Amino acid sequence: MQLKEDKIGGILVLKPLDKRFDAHSAVDFKARMADFVSSGHTVIILDLSEVDFIDSSGLGAIVSALKTIGRNGDLVLCGIKETVMSLFRLTRMDRVFRIFTDQGEATAALSS
Repeated sequence: MQLKEDKIGGILVLKPLDKRFDAHSAVDFKARMADFVSSGHTVIILDLSEVDFIDSSGLGAIVSALKTIGRNGDLVLCGIKETVMSLFRLTRMDRVFRIFTDQGEATAALSS
């Protein structure tokens, strides 16, 4: 999975560049998230604005990342397209994650 990485203050912003977030990319995503967290990045924005499709494996990888970060950090999501958001609603993950419209909104929420 291609991930664009940016830092805004102490916040790591990750943006998957692949259109599909499925079983194939989920394994790599989980490993990379574990690496980010072990290197001290515990406040992360995951920008899903390029993702057109997500399956249960992709969703599971994001949930796994949230668990990896734990109580000492924060993982928020932004830029979710309606087709992807429908899966978050169906699985009620929209109640588990804080979801923002864009990176600016997410950054403002994490900085306050």
